Amino acid sequence: MENGEHQHQERAPLFEKLVQYRGEGRISFHVPGHKSGREVDPQARGLMESVMSIDMTEISGLDDLYHAEGVIGQAQQLAAECFGAEETHFLVGGSTAGNLAMILAVCRRGDLLLVQRNVHKSVIHGLMLAGARAVFLPSRIDRGTGIATAPAPEDVERALAAYPGARGLLVTTPNYYGMGVDLGPLARLVHERGLPLLVDEAHGAHYGFHPALPRPAIACGADAVVQSTHKMLTALTMGAMLHVRGPRIPRALLRQRIAMVQSSSPSYPIMASLDLCRRQLHLGGAGAFERGLAAAAELRRGLRELPGFALCGDTAPAAAYETKDPFKVLVRDATGTLSGTALQAELERDGCMIELADPAHVLLVFSLASTPGDTRRLLASFRRIHAEYGLDGKPAAPPPVSGAFPEDRRLSPPVELPMDMPVAFPSPGQPGVCRVPLEAATGRISAEMVIPYPPGIPILYPGEPVSAETVDYLDRLLTAGSRLQGRDRQEGRTLCVYAGQA
Repeated sequence: MENGEHQHQERAPLFEKLVQYRGEGRISFHVPGHKSGREVDPQARGLMESVMSIDMTEISGLDDLYHAEGVIGQAQQLAAECFGAEETHFLVGGSTAGNLAMILAVCRRGDLLLVQRNVHKSVIHGLMLAGARAVFLPSRIDRGTGIATAPAPEDVERALAAYPGARGLLVTTPNYYGMGVDLGPLARLVHERGLPLLVDEAHGAHYGFHPALPRPAIACGADAVVQSTHKMLTALTMGAMLHVRGPRIPRALLRQRIAMVQSSSPSYPIMASLDLCRRQLHLGGAGAFERGLAAAAELRRGLRELPGFALCGDTAPAAAYETKDPFKVLVRDATGTLSGTALQAELERDGCMIELADPAHVLLVFSLASTPGDTRRLLASFRRIHAEYGLDGKPAAPPPVSGAFPEDRRLSPPVELPMDMPVAFPSPGQPGVCRVPLEAATGRISAEMVIPYPPGIPILYPGEPVSAETVDYLDRLLTAGSRLQGRDRQEGRTLCVYAGQA
């Protein structure tokens, strides 16, 4: 980057313009109705007024996200330079909006997209909106945790050979647990055929900004990359970015699709937070991450002194993944005394709120904002649990298999995902579907999407055969009290399947 570009990176043009506008004493005869925080619930004044003072709309001087030629355009260009893209789009609907727009820009009705099996539900929704078909690729399974990662290059190569008419490949890396793969081989495979590599990198917005962090997808050859800038960096929730590089993405169509799937009244505070996050990365450099990395490392050291707990996923058994986010710490009770959800309850009893629990593990997420004080409090909770449950003297239990995706090497046939498919929990009596006890669902065809949340990755899609492994995993999720989006808890251990299929 040239010196002039470095100087520009020290600015936050959108945020600065909003602050300037706030100080000019102009009178609002436009929306929003709170008039820069002038009118707000009295109990919320101290908390909300400051943010509301820059909650603006597309008035003179403040640009337009969907026709960005002023300060928003400048902020997006600075983000592109910072993150290594040719073009960057601010998203105010999270990575969900980016995934929808990315798919809608590449796929037309009837097109086929190669898709990693364990994708976020927004990818499925994007395929449905596009009227596209999916060929699901098998995921690599980490044998130490049962957690699925991205497809192997040989499986991508098989899929490309079997479906030469595919419009591209979409993968998710890193996964929710911070496990990732080298995207270079996948990029080369699809680029040899003139196809784009689309990457849901929601959990990797911080990648590439410190030597301890993996390389970002855009630097590995990806053509379009979606990042949740709010997840692991410092933007407001729903703040995300879509980065584009290379000639394989139709840029004008992508811009149109982004405008289609987002609000026509985008949040200026969210966009300003994206602008500030980018400037913070530039000004802080790698040093901005040192404190958070040290806090995560301290937790790992402390847990190694507690034999009743096991750190999981810090090595790569069976080559299931090549990279690991040091900010993600996956822990289980090595004695099998406490399930993941039980361990979550104990930690949260001490005020340590965790990201997620699956039947076996808890996931602890650090960031550049984490401190050693945070770690000390967390370790104190682990020590209390260790002592109260007498874990020190108990024998180790075999590692559980917690994943929902049994390891097989099959490509799915092209899966139709039409908009009229019942994707939520179908209502009783809906034509063509019926509800069966979970134990009777093996071999049937699912009529619903089953989504543990978090992480929001469906373990069953509508139209997918129900395997015995999936029934077993769903049973364990229900036993552990996991939240399943779209399901009515009163239905208990049942599954909605297509009638007449056995």
